[in-house]
Amino acid sequence: MDRIDEVLGEVPLPPYVTAEDVDFAVRAIAVHAPEQGPDGLRCRNDQAAHPCRLHRWGQRVLAERGLSEAQVRASVTHHEASAVRP
Repeated sequence: MDRIDEVLGEVPLPPYVTAEDVDFAVRAIAVHAPEQGPDGLRCRNDQAAHPCRLHRWGQRVLAERGLSEAQVRASVTHHEASAVRP
């Protein structure tokens, strides 16, 4: 766990998970994906140890909504495939 995680703790879950929260969670997981660094897996977006705070938040939101791991993977894959590329 990175020092920032120790200081800030976990990102709180919303009081109830809406469809908009699910969209944000899928995006968080896609954007904060793992990437191999010289010292292990790091977050591709913020270079924190993977899984970073936002990746964990996304996973918790989707688990709260009742999505299985397969459904999460499918949602992230769909998000990445439909993302606009420059």
